[in-house]
Amino acid sequence: MTLVSRRAVLRSVGVATMLLAGVSAAAVSAQERTSVTIGYAISKTGANAGGAGITTIPNYELWVHEVNEAGGLELPDGTRLPLEVIEYDDRSSSEEVVRATERLATQDQVDFILPPWGTGFNLAVAPLFDRFGYPQLAVSAVTDHAPEFVERWDKSFWLLGGGGDYTDALADILVEARDAGTINGEVAMISVADGFGIDLVTAARESFAEAGLTVVIDSTYPAGTTDFTPMINDAAGSGADTFVAFSYPPETFALTQQAQVAQFNPQVLYLGVGTGFTSFHEQYGENAEGIMSLGGIDINNEQVMDYRQRHTDFIGAEPDWWGSVITYASLQMLEEAISRVGLDRESVSHELSTGTFDTVLGETTLEDNQLRDLWFGGQWQDGHFVAVAPADKDGAAEPTLPKAPWN
Repeated sequence: MTLVSRRAVLRSVGVATMLLAGVSAAAVSAQERTSVTIGYAISKTGANAGGAGITTIPNYELWVHEVNEAGGLELPDGTRLPLEVIEYDDRSSSEEVVRATERLATQDQVDFILPPWGTGFNLAVAPLFDRFGYPQLAVSAVTDHAPEFVERWDKSFWLLGGGGDYTDALADILVEARDAGTINGEVAMISVADGFGIDLVTAARESFAEAGLTVVIDSTYPAGTTDFTPMINDAAGSGADTFVAFSYPPETFALTQQAQVAQFNPQVLYLGVGTGFTSFHEQYGENAEGIMSLGGIDINNEQVMDYRQRHTDFIGAEPDWWGSVITYASLQMLEEAISRVGLDRESVSHELSTGTFDTVLGETTLEDNQLRDLWFGGQWQDGHFVAVAPADKDGAAEPTLPKAPWN
């Protein structure tokens, strides 16, 4: 990204950083504009910073860099305009992300707003995106209510699937393992008490019941919990040999560490967001092997692996193995839509809803403003978080069960 200046600005919404690559588009007419302004409020500090700093922010930075390196964002007449970025730190506060998003729309008057990280935060800002007419490409948001949200906010796009997609995929794996005699079909389950955890655990109850699996523990915990020893002990004494946690990154790492300390080693260990981070395998090494979670990657997909290499080269760190590639693909969709219909947000939203795009995922088309061709289950195998579900999708690996004992 070519930057003219960088300055920290103290706002009522928190610390903001303005990355200037040209003259503000809001200050000139459409005929005279010299740039296109992109804005976003994102968690650079606070509890959500780990997830946002791995899945979302690096992909925003990579995309802006690659667009500007190519001469700028292409418009329908073939001209290109560089991207200008206005970025705010929402400080992992839902109140801050709402205030910052409104500032981007009303004061900064950016051309397009990119979404925040997290299911709850995307839901918090969805009414604002709708009110001010911005397309919302919500990637870091898992919800079974996407069809309802699309009806309410017709410029919202939900690209990571619903909780039921992931829990149905997990239930299929568990049923096959139970029928093979690998597990006993009893599940101990915990979940974080926020949008993500509530959506996933609600779906899991239904998925597991329909599959004939028995949930012997179903507990929730508040976000920010650090001591999971009581829950681990309860699970260890429950008789269940499958442990499922719909957790956010800090809890995912804490659960893994504390399960090892307690020598709690279920046949199936399924954890939440953060499991697919490269840093997860770096931290736990061989002990990460066999742990399952949402998402996954087909490591034989050349486009995906090429993207991963470009990300690593520019950012200096690998992307995650789930939402990162979808985040980047969503930006490619936005870029292509603008190249076809220009900067009118209504037209861009319509094109996103109806068009077909060439992304790192391949040919990409949305169904009712939702991305449905996704990987819903992954597992660490030989240092890669490989996709294992849906099992009938090209590129799916076979799950390895039971999980090996802690080393």
